This record gives sequence, C-alpha cells and structure tokens, in this order.
Amino acid sequence: MNSALLRNWTPLLKAVMLLISVLLLLRGHNEPGGGFVGGLVAATAFTVHALAYNVNAARRSARFSPRTLMASGLLVALISGLPGLWKGEPFLTGVWGTPDIPYLGKITLGTPLLFDVGVYLVVAGVVLTMVFAMLEDYDAT
Repeated sequence: MNSALLRNWTPLLKAVMLLISVLLLLRGHNEPGGGFVGGLVAATAFTVHALAYNVNAARRSARFSPRTLMASGLLVALISGLPGLWKGEPFLTGVWGTPDIPYLGKITLGTPLLFDVGVYLVVAGVVLTMVFAMLEDYDAT
C-alpha cells in the first residue's frame, strides 16, 4: 500500500497497539482479555507495519520469526503446567505465589499468567505466519 499518511503514522500506531496488547495480556486472567486477544492485537500491529511498508520490513521489525514465537509460546504454555505436577496436582493446575519484587512490593503471580503469555506468543505467531504468507502472495501477483 502506497500511502504516505499510513507510513507516517505506523510507528506511533504500532507502539500504541503493542502497549494495548500487553495491557490486555496482563489484565486477562481476572477480566476480559488475556493471551488470545493480546496476541491478536500484537499481530495486528505488525500487519499494519507490513501494509505500510512491506512484509520484509515487518519481519525485521518483529525481530523474531513467527515460527519462533509459536514454538516458544508452546514451550511456555507447557512449562506453565509443570508446577502443578510438582505439587502433586493435575497438569495445568494453577499455582500461586506472592514474590517480593523490588520497587513493586509483593505481587500475587500465578501459572495462569504464564499460560496466557504462552497463548499470546502462539496466537501472535500463527496470525503473523498467515498474514505474512498472504501479503507475500499478494505482492507476487
């Protein structure tokens, strides 16, 4: 797409969309949102980048291949299920803790957030794989 307006606004739009995707991810396990929706918004940010410039520029901007995102997301989701097994509970049982983090104090964290991070990465990777392939086919014609 050859639009000067889109090219000028894409960096700001992408940054805002990525920030919103992280906020959706973090609030998701207690309220609507989560890894799936956050991953979709993150993939949309890079799709806008690909539309404004091209697929190769969007790939460079993402810094990780979509397949790497998918594989790492699956690994993170798998790892999130292991603490439940270590406690003698079924796989993917939520395990919670309250670590004392410097400058933030005690925060309640659990394996459901880790699972959401895995879903976020998988969804972003799958959507980017499909979108990049479709845009490359469109550019080739």
